[in-house]
Amino acid sequence: MASKCFSEEDFSCPVCCEIFKDPVVLSCSHSFCKDCIQRYWRSKGAQECPVCRRISTVDPPLNLVLKNLCESFLQERSERSSSVCHLHNEKLKLFCLDDQQPVCVVCRDSRTHNNHKFCPVDEAVDENKEKLRRALKPLQEKLRIFEKLKQNCDKTAEHIKIQSRRTETQIHKEFEELHQLLHDEESARIRALREEEEQKSQMMKEKIEKINRDISSLSHTIRGVEEQMTAEDVSFLQNLKSTLKRVQCGASDPENISGMMINVAKHLSNLKFTVIHKMKDNVQYMTLDPNTSHCKLLVSDDLISVRFSKDAADLIPDNPERFDVSQCVLGSESFSSGIHCWDVQVGDNTRWYLGVMTESAQRKNDIFSRTGLWCVCYYSGKYTAFITPQKTSRGLSVKEKVERIKVELDCDRGKLSFSDPLTNTHIHTFTHKFTEGLYPWFYVGSNISPLMILPVKSHQ
Repeated sequence: MASKCFSEEDFSCPVCCEIFKDPVVLSCSHSFCKDCIQRYWRSKGAQECPVCRRISTVDPPLNLVLKNLCESFLQERSERSSSVCHLHNEKLKLFCLDDQQPVCVVCRDSRTHNNHKFCPVDEAVDENKEKLRRALKPLQEKLRIFEKLKQNCDKTAEHIKIQSRRTETQIHKEFEELHQLLHDEESARIRALREEEEQKSQMMKEKIEKINRDISSLSHTIRGVEEQMTAEDVSFLQNLKSTLKRVQCGASDPENISGMMINVAKHLSNLKFTVIHKMKDNVQYMTLDPNTSHCKLLVSDDLISVRFSKDAADLIPDNPERFDVSQCVLGSESFSSGIHCWDVQVGDNTRWYLGVMTESAQRKNDIFSRTGLWCVCYYSGKYTAFITPQKTSRGLSVKEKVERIKVELDCDRGKLSFSDPLTNTHIHTFTHKFTEGLYPWFYVGSNISPLMILPVKSHQ
C-alpha cells in the first residue's frame, strides 16, 4: 500500500506543500500541481521548473501514476484516522451499545461511558450489518416497485406518442370518409338536379315547338282570311263558306302546364338535416376503449373490432384502467339510462363472452370473482348465462350456432337481453335493478378472427 512505502512529504507539491492535485510532470521529471505550476509560470513570465530552473518548452502532461498514488494515500490516511480515537489516540476496538458508537479501551473506563455495555467491534459490525440487511429489504422491494413503475411510465410515454400518431391518422381517415360521403351525396343531388333540368327542359322544348306550330298555323289562317277579305265582292262571296269554316276550325286555346319549374324545395329543403340524418346510418354507435384492453388484445384503429395477439404484450403499458389477467376490453361509454343496443359479430370463434360490467368493478386480477358482471358466453360448444360475484351460471338452449349477437340494455327497466338478430331468436334476458353506470364488456378467447361491433341505431 502507498502508506507503507511513502511518507506524506513524498506526495506533497513543492509549490503549495499540499498533497498533489492533478499532478503534471515537467521534462526535467519534477512534478507539481497543475494549477500551482501555471500560477508560478504566470508570475515568473517563463516556463521554468521551480526546483531546478530548467525551461520546459511543451505543456506538461498529467502524471497519472502519481495521481493514483496520491488518491490511494489520501484514502489510507482517512481510514487510519477514522479507526483511531481522536481523544486518546488509541485504536477503536470496542462498540458502545448504549451510545451506538465505536470507542477505545480508555473511553470504556471513562465517566462518559460509566455503566455502559460494550462488545467487540467485529461482533457489532456483523450484528448491525444483519440488522441493516433486514431494514434494507423493504426499501429494496420499494425500489423494485419504483423501477417497475418507471419502466411502465417510460412505456406509457412512448405509447402516448404511438396513440397520438395512430389517432391522428384515424381522424384523417374518418374525415376523408365523411368528405367522401358528402361528396357522393353532393354528386347524387347534383345529378338528380341535372336529370330534372334535362327532363323539364325537354318537355318545355316540346311545348314551345307545339306552340310555334300553332302560331304558324294561326298566322297562315289569318293571312288567308285577310286575303279573302280584300278580294272582289263576287269572289269574296263565292269563297265565304269555306273561309268561315276555316276561321271556325282555328287552333284550340293555349294552356299553361303546371309542374314545369325545377322543384327547388325538393333539392334544398332541410338539406343539411337530411344529409346528416342519412349519414347517421353510417356512423358507429358504440366503440371500444383501447386503454382498457388486456395486453394480449389488439383493438382496431377504428375501435370497432378486437382480436387476440401474442405479440401485443410488450407494446402496451399496464395502466390502471387496463385488465391485467382476463382477456377483456370495455366499450368506450358507460350507460346509466335509456335503451342501448349493439350487435357483435362473433363468427366462428370458439370462445367469447359478451355482456356488461359496472363502472366500479375491479379490472385487475381475477374479475370473475368480483361483483358487477352479467354476460352470455360460448365455450366448448355450449352457451351459458353467467353472473358475478355469485358465480351463478345457467345453460342456454340454442339450437343453431350463433354468428351474431344483439345485446340490448334497458337501464330504466333493469333488463339486459341477448338475441340472434339474423334469425330474430331470443337467447336470454337478465333482470336486475342497476344502480350505477354499465360498460359494454367483451371477453376474447384465443381466437383467430376478431369480435366486431356492427352499426346499430340507439333508442333513446
